Amino acid sequence: MHNKVIISDQGAAFLEKGQMWMYANNLDSEIDTMENGCEADIETHDGKYLGTGYLSKKSHIPVRILTKDKDAVLDSAFFEKKIRDAWNFRKTTNRKNLDNIRIIFGEADGLPGLTADRYNNVIVTQITSFGLDQRKEMIYAALLKVLKEDGQKIDAIYERNDVKSREKEGLTLYKGFYGEGRADTVQVISENGLKLNVDIENGQKTGYFLDQKSNRVLLGEMAYGKRVLDCFTHTGGFALNAAYGNAKEVIGVDVSETALAQARENAKLNHLENVSFVQADVFVYLDTLKEHEFDIIVLDPPAFTKSKRTVMKAYNGYKRINKQAMHVLRGGGYLITCSCSRYMETDLFEKMLREAAMEEKVVLKQVSVTQQNSDHPILWTMKETSYLKFFIFQIL
Repeated sequence: MHNKVIISDQGAAFLEKGQMWMYANNLDSEIDTMENGCEADIETHDGKYLGTGYLSKKSHIPVRILTKDKDAVLDSAFFEKKIRDAWNFRKTTNRKNLDNIRIIFGEADGLPGLTADRYNNVIVTQITSFGLDQRKEMIYAALLKVLKEDGQKIDAIYERNDVKSREKEGLTLYKGFYGEGRADTVQVISENGLKLNVDIENGQKTGYFLDQKSNRVLLGEMAYGKRVLDCFTHTGGFALNAAYGNAKEVIGVDVSETALAQARENAKLNHLENVSFVQADVFVYLDTLKEHEFDIIVLDPPAFTKSKRTVMKAYNGYKRINKQAMHVLRGGGYLITCSCSRYMETDLFEKMLREAAMEEKVVLKQVSVTQQNSDHPILWTMKETSYLKFFIFQIL
């Protein structure tokens, strides 16, 4: 029999709309005597069942819902089904690129607190839930079983459990191979026809930004004969796609020389000579440029805000770089601008773009608006799964 946690009426209304997180400020019962990580049913004061998950006593999210079936058993078969459903989804939506893909995207795949990315024969995982961390052996076994049954060869699991959010769950930070499996920590993946080095040990996130994969294709298709500036290029994802698309010239800018060293290696790996990289603060670099220098500018910065408290500071940062880019672009040129912060919501990001355009006295002609790649699916009942905004405009 599961432990029970009682949720407030306000919290219950939230869950009934499809949310999968129960927040600590909606907890209306004592949990001190319960074992951390135990299975817990969420119920209202009048006994209405709302879902089951694992208790995390130190977190501001005491229960992340794994199922809304009161009779479900959270055993290996349960996790196998969740993982198999997620894998079948990728086989349908990303059939041509299953070697380099996000297999599990937390809440969107019904496994809140778990990320699993595949780079060739290595799976890189990240667990940010106390309860899942306690059961990772069962979860990893289920993951390997599902892929093996589908004929997929996996040599190793690498854990990137060095993310700060684990501390909020009372979990330690570490990274390294799980179990006995081993593989190279730098994998050469194939993306959109390019070969790219991915450092699963030291790279951002789990090694690479898989969520922009389909968006980088859009730049590659537009870049032919153009002069392109890729700001916040990191290891060169957008810059290399532009160069591969036969741009006239591509310049990638980033503050990290370590990331740029890998970007240069990636350029050499693909024999691309129409791309170069500059180590600089993007804000400062844009101010050094003359008007009308580029045909296409890409702005793909890191998240300027990771909380609601700093949204307006982020707003001003986004506005500044977008105004700078609009100023530097040639008339009729193209601005590709993104935000990866879920707290910078679409309406606010669009408001910022309108203000920037008005102040720069330009007109934005929309080419396309997209979000993250489909291996990072979005649940419309849970806005936390929707975070990436990706706009392409012609500047008139």
